Amino acid sequence: MVMSNQKITKKDLNQISWRYILGSQLNWNYERMMSSGYLYGILPVLKKLYGHDEAQMQDMMRVHNQFFNTNAIFGNLIMGIDVAIEEQDGYKSKDTVAALKTALMGSLAGVGDSLFHVIWGTIFGSIAGTLAQSGSIIGCVIWIIANVALLFGRAALLPLGYNQGVKLVTTLKNQLSAFTNAATVLGVTVIGALIPSVVKASVPFVYKHDGVELVLQDTLDSILPAMVPVLLVALTYWMLGQKKLNSTRVILIILVLSIALSALGILA
Repeated sequence: MVMSNQKITKKDLNQISWRYILGSQLNWNYERMMSSGYLYGILPVLKKLYGHDEAQMQDMMRVHNQFFNTNAIFGNLIMGIDVAIEEQDGYKSKDTVAALKTALMGSLAGVGDSLFHVIWGTIFGSIAGTLAQSGSIIGCVIWIIANVALLFGRAALLPLGYNQGVKLVTTLKNQLSAFTNAATVLGVTVIGALIPSVVKASVPFVYKHDGVELVLQDTLDSILPAMVPVLLVALTYWMLGQKKLNSTRVILIILVLSIALSALGILA
């Protein structure tokens, strides 16, 4: 069996990193999900390592077109580890890389979705949105910078995975978990702090009897400031947790409720 002596260069790593970023969702489907995007990203390395043997090349392409689904950002990290193993062991690593992808894609999906799809967008989006609502262009700038930083940080994950290999995941497993938990707490804190300033809702009802006025909103504020916005946010989160409701339906329900309750004079 002829072995390739080709070595993976920094240029190769940058190339496949950006190929994966641009094509990770390429041909996404319910049968194999992100497999086509993964194969598209790693293809230049496969050609370099197995291009001398057509049978090996085709077999490894089939391996990398098997079911694959993880957080798109952490997919770069998995591919970097994959490339390091294949460069070292060549075609003999076929079963190893298949098992590696299967083992990592599930665990990193949970961490990645929490960090990047939920916490990152929540924190920076909330700050940017609040500033933009007040008319500050800084809000737009913050959102752009946050997304550009995430994009180039994602590109750097593949070379990191290649250089550090499997030990990166095993060594940092507990640290990643602790960081995720800390970031979750931060995200919840930010959301909680933004509720009274972003969600504007009050009860306009005023009870009058024998010259005595009772402003219901003042009574509610004495119990808990911003009680109505907090209850509305809690209702929204509860609805999002229901199986038959998605974000689009929840938005429509909130719009209808807002219009109806405002017309009836219950909320303002």
